[in-house]
Amino acid sequence: MTTTVSERVPDPCALIIFGASGDLTRRKLVPAIWHLQEQNRLPAAFALVGVARRDWDDDYFRQQMREGIAEFVGEVDQRALDAFLARLHYVCGDPTDPATYAALKARLEALDAECGTGGNRCYYCSVPPQIYREIVEQMGAAGLNHQHQSGLGWSRIIVEKPFGHDYDSAHDLNQALHCVFAEEQIYRIDHYLGKETVQNILVFRMGNSMFEPLWNRRYVDHVQITAAESVGVEHRAGYYDQSGALRDMIQNHLLQVLCVVAMEPPSSFDAESVRTEKLKVLKAIRPIRIGQVDRYAVRGQYGPGEIGGRAAPGYLQEKDVPADSRTETFAALEFTIDNWRWQGVPFYVRTGKHMEKRTSTITLQFHQPPHLIFDRADQMPPSTLTIRIQPEEGISLSFNGKVPGPDVRLGTVDMDFSYADSFGGRTPEAYETLILDCLLGDATLYSDSGWIEKSWELLMPVLEAWKAPSSGPVPSYPAGSCGPREADALLGAEWRAWAAL
Repeated sequence: MTTTVSERVPDPCALIIFGASGDLTRRKLVPAIWHLQEQNRLPAAFALVGVARRDWDDDYFRQQMREGIAEFVGEVDQRALDAFLARLHYVCGDPTDPATYAALKARLEALDAECGTGGNRCYYCSVPPQIYREIVEQMGAAGLNHQHQSGLGWSRIIVEKPFGHDYDSAHDLNQALHCVFAEEQIYRIDHYLGKETVQNILVFRMGNSMFEPLWNRRYVDHVQITAAESVGVEHRAGYYDQSGALRDMIQNHLLQVLCVVAMEPPSSFDAESVRTEKLKVLKAIRPIRIGQVDRYAVRGQYGPGEIGGRAAPGYLQEKDVPADSRTETFAALEFTIDNWRWQGVPFYVRTGKHMEKRTSTITLQFHQPPHLIFDRADQMPPSTLTIRIQPEEGISLSFNGKVPGPDVRLGTVDMDFSYADSFGGRTPEAYETLILDCLLGDATLYSDSGWIEKSWELLMPVLEAWKAPSSGPVPSYPAGSCGPREADALLGAEWRAWAAL
């Protein structure tokens, strides 16, 4: 049985993508918009305008996106695709040139008249982060930041990650955005929050009376959040060596997941209520001082190894990686949340590249019973609840049961829920959900400025300690493994161990 809620359709509008000739647009954004049209979730009056430096026109842009849909979506109805592509338009121009914004403004006003988009505009910054500021300033100068002015409709902007490189740069970027856009106009995207399984955490906890009572320090021993990748840095070495695992995954994706797992039930499922509770979690996390970093944080860098039966080079052998790089490709941290619900429950977060397999999971390990009455019961693993974010979305509950037979022997039993098996069909891509939410003006799954700055503030001592020359060598781990051995010691207690990948 399924419970249906009313489907929301945005107002007439135009979506403008800066960096429309890039890989993200072709691979993710335009396929996501196509799926929204397939589901009748776009308004009848809708236009997509790509903006980029390449000397393309409308026809060539449409052809490129046709090829992208063929590659990343597959076979589709050609008449429907033709109708979709007719909604796509292109403006050629340098995003740092004021003339580009004059041309864009003229094109948008023409589309308002031709298509009835009503002056409602959503701008998507799919560009290198170093030009976010200039794009925003140029939009302000051109008057493209209107918000219900003189009947012009609404204006919103989506900003891709990374949002800043550290606390100071994130704070400065927020200030630059706020000079042009109001906070309610700014949507800082994190595609992890668009994943179905992450969204389901709140439904799982707060839509079922049997689980929420267990979601606290009385029953939970510790929580693990893992995002492991089997691939290395591939073609992103230039970016990645300036970032590292802590910036690339933990500051945004995994801290967001931690907040969703740990937050208090909001008063209602709306942007203000949910974001308030998530920020409360960050504020309750005990700060890690620089002198404590070795106790609460572990880093690593993959060396040569083997993945899937094939030899894999070490990070220092990757193209465009300096031979003396100390950039971490693995990071694990222990967080302590000082509040009533989670006092004394450690939250362990880890991420790494070139690990044994690709998987993203959340594992809640429960306390052992206070008194074990069965022989050898102390050798049985504790009960766990595992939420699988990717690749096989689902939820598993592992607990002890009696093995059939005349003797009392205990064995581990798994109860498993799979999205694919239970609901079938295609699982929506995260960008579908997030783009639709922005067009609807729903910021629930987006980050606000306070959350962004607080997340950077929490991680700055770790970043500074790891950057210091006195921090020592970065531990190595073989490609295809579960990470450096040093990460095992992070869990401390002998009965705790990292969940299998």
